[in-house]
Amino acid sequence: MLRVPVGGQRLDILEWLRDPAAHFPPERHGSLVDGVDGVDAATVATKLGVSHAVARTHLDLLVGVGLLRARKVGRRTLYHRDEYRIAEVRSLFEKGW
Repeated sequence: MLRVPVGGQRLDILEWLRDPAAHFPPERHGSLVDGVDGVDAATVATKLGVSHAVARTHLDLLVGVGLLRARKVGRRTLYHRDEYRIAEVRSLFEKGW
């Protein structure tokens, strides 16, 4: 999942969401401090330089494998890292899968 050609973009998303305040502009209706509210797909799309649909595909895949969590706020879906799950996956790779 992370090794396919677009995997670099998915790794970028995970890295950016580690510290969203450093990588994304301030949100009008929320806080990026400690990733509390998360970042929406449109913001990720702009940062990646791709369409909203492409960004949503990446984000939905990362949610599907459990590396991100999604939360609906009004009409928007905000994404943030699932640090516990990321630590589990990292541990699996370190143990040789």
